Amino acid sequence: MSPTKPTVTFSDFEKLDIRVGTIELAEEVPRSEKLVRLTVDFGDHKRKILSGMKKERFNFREIEGKQALFVVNLEPRKMMGEISEGMLFDIGSADGILPVLAIPESRVPNGVRAG
Repeated sequence: MSPTKPTVTFSDFEKLDIRVGTIELAEEVPRSEKLVRLTVDFGDHKRKILSGMKKERFNFREIEGKQALFVVNLEPRKMMGEISEGMLFDIGSADGILPVLAIPESRVPNGVRAG
């Protein structure tokens, strides 16, 4: 496993807006070998979030209908001509293992904050 990152203050951590969303749709991004476009329902709005999971899953559509954690206050980022409006939290990819979703243990309302 990777070494622990440097300590941050609680106020730094509080700047992250981490919320639960339901993945409604997972689609291939044309001409991309790894990007998948997720349509995510956060309760009061929906967002398009790009994730580099295409090569990590045999069937990336299997995550449709699942809730997961997302960072929703990152600056929008353009990738392969599309805008990503957040970041999917996953477990494992930073340590070089096959990633899995960070999910709530039971269903909660979309848009609920983590932390």
